[in-house]
Amino acid sequence: MNQYVTGGMIKRLREARNLTQRQLGERISVSDKAVSKWETGRGYPDIALLEPLAAALGVSVIELLAGDDVTNTNRAFRMSRARVYVCPLCGNIVQSAGEAVVSCCGIVLPALEPEPADAAHRARVEVSEDEYYVALSHDMTKTHYISFLAAVRDDGWEVRKLYPEGGAEARFKIAGTRCLLCYCNRHGLFRLPVR
Repeated sequence: MNQYVTGGMIKRLREARNLTQRQLGERISVSDKAVSKWETGRGYPDIALLEPLAAALGVSVIELLAGDDVTNTNRAFRMSRARVYVCPLCGNIVQSAGEAVVSCCGIVLPALEPEPADAAHRARVEVSEDEYYVALSHDMTKTHYISFLAAVRDDGWEVRKLYPEGGAEARFKIAGTRCLLCYCNRHGLFRLPVR
């Protein structure tokens, strides 16, 4: 049962809301026997019941499926907690201020951890007045390319989306930039050294 929705979680949430099995069942149009089966691990709620069950228990569907309370631990925003997610199917880029459950194209995306740039993903970073000019000598074919360059700043991200058969270069303001990132569609996320 822990692979779908936990009976212990349903029971704990139901009891925290001072609901009987019958009252919970009435709220989502099932019998108290069905709720009892879920709580004891002898049955599963139908997938169509997940949203009404989560609403009746006062949690999100994600919390219900995770089996744990999802609490906001980001009391104060710090860029060191920021995460980036990239969909391998459509190339969508999602940034979050902390841990998140992100899905795109029907799959849950893992948070990417930048690795130090290797020889194939090293960039030329030049200072030009108040900007960094970042350029990579990297393939930019339809099957192997740099998808984006980003500057991680004190107050957020600045992203430059790149496209196959274009140049692997971008400009970013220097002020507040903590690090530069590049994402290769084959090899992942890399941290570029800033002078």
